[in-house]
Amino acid sequence: MDLFEYQARDIFEQHGVPVLGGVVATTVEEARAGAQRLFDAGSAVVVVKAQVKVGGRGKAGGVKLARSVAEAGERAGEILGMDIKGHTVHRVMIAAGADIAQEFYFSLLLDRAERRYLAMASVEGGMEIEQLAVERPEALAKVPVDPRVGIDEAKADEIVAAAGFAPDVAPKVAAVLRRLWDVYDGEDATLVEVNPLVLTGAGEVVALDGKVTLDGNAGFRHPGHTALEDVASGDPLETRAKEKGLNYVKLDGSVGVIGNGAGLVMSTLDVVAYAGERHGGVRPANFLDIGGGASAEVMAAGLDIILSDPQVRSVFVNVFGGITACDAVANGIVAALGILGDHATKPLVVRLDGNNVLEGRRILAEAAHPLVTLADTMDGGADKAAELAHAAA
Repeated sequence: MDLFEYQARDIFEQHGVPVLGGVVATTVEEARAGAQRLFDAGSAVVVVKAQVKVGGRGKAGGVKLARSVAEAGERAGEILGMDIKGHTVHRVMIAAGADIAQEFYFSLLLDRAERRYLAMASVEGGMEIEQLAVERPEALAKVPVDPRVGIDEAKADEIVAAAGFAPDVAPKVAAVLRRLWDVYDGEDATLVEVNPLVLTGAGEVVALDGKVTLDGNAGFRHPGHTALEDVASGDPLETRAKEKGLNYVKLDGSVGVIGNGAGLVMSTLDVVAYAGERHGGVRPANFLDIGGGASAEVMAAGLDIILSDPQVRSVFVNVFGGITACDAVANGIVAALGILGDHATKPLVVRLDGNNVLEGRRILAEAAHPLVTLADTMDGGADKAAELAHAAA
C-alpha cells in the first residue's frame, strides 16, 4: 500500500524522524486554517502540495509557495481538483517552508533479487533519482543491508561514507538514517524514500518529502494501517472484492477471469491474452482468485463482481479441482447462477479439470444453463471466451 506524502510525514514524526510542520486540507477553507496555524508557529512561507500517489507534481503545477494565508487559499483552490497524470487531487498538504542549504537523497527498499534490503543515498537530492542513476551512477551509493541487523550505527556510517557526505554533516545524516530504519522495520515497509533530505541553514537535517510503501501481507500486525487506505480513490469493484475476501485486481480488457490459485489465474491471463490476438485483440478484464473454497456463495460473489464490470463481455471460469473437487465447483456455479438470476446476463465458458472432473462436467451439462459453455481444455476455453467477447463488442 502506497501512502500519501502527508501520511508518510506523520509516520516519520511518530518514529522521531525530523520533519517540518504540515497540515492536510480538502477544501480552500481548511487550507487557509492550516496555513494560519503554520504562520502563527513562525513559518515565513508555506508550501501547498498536491497529495497524489504519483511523481512529477512540481512540474505539473501541483506544488506552489504561499507567503500569506490568503495566498495559501488561492494556491489550494488552483491545485484541488487538478488532474496529475490521471490522478485527481482531492487533498493538499500545507507544509512549513524550509531554509534549504543542501539537498540529499535516501531510500531503503526490498531487493527481491538479492533477498535483502538495499539502501541508496546521494549528496545530490531533489532531482529525478532515475535520471541521476542513468546519467551519473557513481553519484548514487548502493549499500546492501542485512535484514537481521538493519541500519545500526555502523551501517549508517557505512552508508554516509559511501555517499560522500561531508564530515561535518555525516553524523547528523547517519542519525536520521537510523530513525528511517525504525520506520522501515517498525511499520513493515517495502520502501522508505526521502527526496529531498535537506540540510537547513540552521544546520539541521530534515526529511522534507517522503514516500512510504507498506507491505499489505503484514497488515495483521498493524491494525492502524487500515485507516491509511485510500478507499475513495480505489476501484469500487476492488473494494467490493476485498470486503468479500476475494483476491481481485481490475484490468482493462473484456474477458472476465475466475480461477482457483494465483498461479493458475496468472497462467489463465496469459492464455486469454494470447487467444485474444485471434479475436480482435480482446484482453483479460481482471484477476480473480477464489482460492480453494469455490462454494456457491464464493462463486456468486466472484461472478457478481465480474458481471458488474461494464467492460466485461464474457467470463472464463478456469478451475483445477484439488482440495475442493470439481463436482463441488460445478454445484457452486449452478447455485451461483441461480442466486444471481437476471443479474447474470453474460456468457460463461467453464473449464474444469482435476479431482472429480467427470462428475463436475456432468452436473453442468445436466443443468444446461443457457449462459454456460463447457470447455475441455484451458486453451480451448480461453479461445471460446475471447471469441464470445469479440462477438459482443
